[in-house]
Amino acid sequence: MAETKKIKTALISVFHKDGLDDLLSALHADGVEFLSTGGTQQFIESLGFPCRKVEDVTGYPSILGGRVKTLHPKVFGGILGRRGLEGDVEQMESYDIPAIDLVIVDLYPFEQTVASGASEADIIEKIDIGGISLIRAGAKNFNDVVIIPSKAEYKPLLEIVKAQGASTTLEQRREFATKAFGVSSHYDTAIHNWFSGK
Repeated sequence: MAETKKIKTALISVFHKDGLDDLLSALHADGVEFLSTGGTQQFIESLGFPCRKVEDVTGYPSILGGRVKTLHPKVFGGILGRRGLEGDVEQMESYDIPAIDLVIVDLYPFEQTVASGASEADIIEKIDIGGISLIRAGAKNFNDVVIIPSKAEYKPLLEIVKAQGASTTLEQRREFATKAFGVSSHYDTAIHNWFSGK
């Protein structure tokens, strides 16, 4: 299994879009195709880059007030599918699941929402489900997938793309995965602490 992997398709689902434009520009210049939802998709297209809608892949629109957008086997299969495992590759082909090589996520701002004195209902809606699931899936399959779990990692990936094109080493993917699980752990701890304090 090759350690260096080329990024061909990126799934982008972010809350904070500031600082993302330079990274998108570099990825687009290297031929990476974008896949996204809602406001992020509109943002990508506003920069002049083509972007495929997740719903065109899944066959489902964003539902339940935006609570369910990316939670679908065609999305998670594309992230979790092991490229070096014949059975996974065959199933991806059989179910028309596109391989997703890069996942860029920036979670709903739960802690900031709590700190703002928002209502319980508003705080509950800022518990990110799809985003945290994408982070964990991308990190789990770091052998094949690059996971960017917050806007803090936009610049490190941009530097890699500038230096070596839209390709990453296994060591680089593992490092991003380590940071991703750190983001996931911190986020869930913040939510747990809020619930514990109620």
